[in-house]
Amino acid sequence: MENNIYKTPLSGRYASSQMNYLWSSNKKYSTWRKLWIALAKTEQELGIDITDEQIREMENNIENIDYEVVAKREAECRHDVMAHVYEFGTKCPSAKPIIHLGATSCYVTDNTDVILMHEALELIKQKLILVIQNLKKFAFKNRNVTCLGYTHFQPAQLTTVGKRACLWMQDLLEDLEELEFVQNNIKLLGCKGTTGTQESFMKLFKNEEKVNQIDRKIAEKMGFSKVYEVSRTNLY
Repeated sequence: MENNIYKTPLSGRYASSQMNYLWSSNKKYSTWRKLWIALAKTEQELGIDITDEQIREMENNIENIDYEVVAKREAECRHDVMAHVYEFGTKCPSAKPIIHLGATSCYVTDNTDVILMHEALELIKQKLILVIQNLKKFAFKNRNVTCLGYTHFQPAQLTTVGKRACLWMQDLLEDLEELEFVQNNIKLLGCKGTTGTQESFMKLFKNEEKVNQIDRKIAEKMGFSKVYEVSRTNLY
């Protein structure tokens, strides 16, 4: 269970159980595996010799992570991604040769960060909407309750508790609009590597037209409609 919770000195004090899980080890590394599956499916679609059985084997072991094996391997190779590739391979022997095929570490690390931030924003948005809805009820209930207004932190003419609550709601609505703008414009990295190119996939496919399809296909499988266009094979 300890790998289902994100741990910081403040997480137990302030974070919800949903947010703690979202940034947990299990969520992070299972997302790595989902990205490897999306990569394998995309490579299969584009002609690489990857079987349905290899993909099913990976899909059946998304949550099956042995952290002791990972820790032991990472102590040997000094690389977190390669340690997880190795451990995943012990659970998926037939798929072992094609796990992470053509990718670099940034494929799983950076894309996972984007995915988790997107999911975190969705969680915050839903809670923010609930707060706004509750404030709406509070404002309507107290629309005729008179109270003292303030301007520049000084007492001013009378207003109502309902109107004061509407002012708080206005701030939260602006926060919601900004949050939705950020969320709607988040882009996936795609399969670009540490230098922002797809050179390894050019060597794998030897076909620029196919390589230029990889980002879009992976993004669609991971639920994204946009990818960063700055790095493409024809911009070396």
